[in-house]
Amino acid sequence: MSQAKPRFSPAAVARGALVPVLAIALWQALSSSGLINQVVLPSPVAVVERWWAYLLPTEPYDPAQSSWILWALSGEMLFDAWSSLYRVVLGFAVGAGLALPLGLAMGGNPRIYALFDPLMQVLRPIPPIAYIPLSILWFGLGNPPAIFLIAIGAFFPVLMNTIAGVRHVDGIYLRAARNLGAGRLTMFVRVILPAATPYILAGARIGIGTAFIVVIVSEMIAVNSGLGFRILEAREFMWSDKIIAGMFTIGLLGLAIDIGMNRLNNHLLRWHRGLEN
Repeated sequence: MSQAKPRFSPAAVARGALVPVLAIALWQALSSSGLINQVVLPSPVAVVERWWAYLLPTEPYDPAQSSWILWALSGEMLFDAWSSLYRVVLGFAVGAGLALPLGLAMGGNPRIYALFDPLMQVLRPIPPIAYIPLSILWFGLGNPPAIFLIAIGAFFPVLMNTIAGVRHVDGIYLRAARNLGAGRLTMFVRVILPAATPYILAGARIGIGTAFIVVIVSEMIAVNSGLGFRILEAREFMWSDKIIAGMFTIGLLGLAIDIGMNRLNNHLLRWHRGLEN
């Protein structure tokens, strides 16, 4: 059996970095030539300088006042990133925790599906942003409305994928289990749930990505910390370099979350055909 090629070989990394490097070089050249207003679009060098200043703590390290970890987390960007990740994880846990059992019940029981599906199909097209006025009216300001919006954003991807996974289990598995005398509970736990797991994990990956998008929007409205709040604050002072630095930070965090979810899926689905150990 031939060994798989490494996914992150130097050649692959070089090919993937070619277009971003050329884009940054063109951006820097246009900025240096004066063709672009620095207030509207600062140069990459200015953005990196602002990003570094955004990252570092504002106070010098004093061992008598705090530990090294707490001092490092006192940097504005790290604090904002931590605040955003906290809201994403908590909101996703609430949304997925509600969607998973409901999706399993709707996918496994036609009566429950017929009961809940009309309501879900009416609510599903409504974007989480449309709930912003209600979330502030119901929960006020702070973390609760943000977590509510994130939970809504994560709920429907997990729900719909879970339903699809349960309803599309291969009939061969079901007939084989029945012929072996499996009861309904055994059928569900040992056959339906494992067969639906790839769908469920795919829905979780989409859901946490959606949650990360929603958290940025919610932080621009209802809270006074986080990456979304900091970008909105920078807009008010026309700090374009800080806006772009915050945007790149969001992109890097989103990429890290997606890579982590992808590796988790591959680890949990090692038994599934088509995935290599």
